[in-house]
Amino acid sequence: MSKPAGGPLADPPMWDAMIADPAMPLEPEVASMVTDDQRRWTRTWIYPVLRPVSRVLALVIVALKRLTPVRWTAHRLMDRLCLWFLRRFVSPLAVELLIRHFVIETNLLNFIVRNTATGIEPVALRPVNLAGLGDRAVIEHDINVYEVLAALDMTPARPLAELDFEGLDMPPLDPEPHRFRLMRLDIQTALCLMNLPFAACLTPDEYRRAVHSMRFDDSILAILADLTGDPTFLRWQNGDLSIRADSNTDVPHAVYRHAVVCEYAHAHLARLAKRM
Repeated sequence: MSKPAGGPLADPPMWDAMIADPAMPLEPEVASMVTDDQRRWTRTWIYPVLRPVSRVLALVIVALKRLTPVRWTAHRLMDRLCLWFLRRFVSPLAVELLIRHFVIETNLLNFIVRNTATGIEPVALRPVNLAGLGDRAVIEHDINVYEVLAALDMTPARPLAELDFEGLDMPPLDPEPHRFRLMRLDIQTALCLMNLPFAACLTPDEYRRAVHSMRFDDSILAILADLTGDPTFLRWQNGDLSIRADSNTDVPHAVYRHAVVCEYAHAHLARLAKRM
């Protein structure tokens, strides 16, 4: 790297470069939300310590539940714990990113449903506020992926030039920014903590199903590429095979990557819609 004449070494603005990266499809406003969340002190200091601890504890919880002869669940308790935690310990920005993800994944699944001969109704899960993440929304969110892919008929419903891009909107979201919070964790640190009640309140099979649903990201990206005729979606594939079940996943990391990939795919679909 060249040094300016008579001046100090260049200090490139990492965060600005991340937002301006031309290979990254997010709109600047959304990219700024993602980077601002990563710049929180909790992401720098708490997350690196909490990440391995959360992973080990989740594995222990699931192992103990597998050894228990009675399979029990506590879905309502899980919802209440997570909503309480999000309202009291997670930053409004991180909460907004989380709500966004539920809407975005629904939009992606519905794009596939509307543009194929798949004989099911569009997915209805589109929360617009924090309360919308309760009432089994997390479980429904994962099940929707399985139901759409299981029912999928890749016969195109319309010619390529007439693809239905409706339903890619993002409604106004309410992360309850004015609520008093004891802490304002970033989303990745929050996911490390939320993973524990998920592991504890779901049966081992439910937890495994939820974790495995993220392995279908590559499949969804391939389907989007086939439907649109645009191979750009394939850039964001991770190489995970949906046919292989993993028993030792870094769940918070996988969830975060899953959310970012969905954001990428959604942003690119929105760009394609503007060109049509």
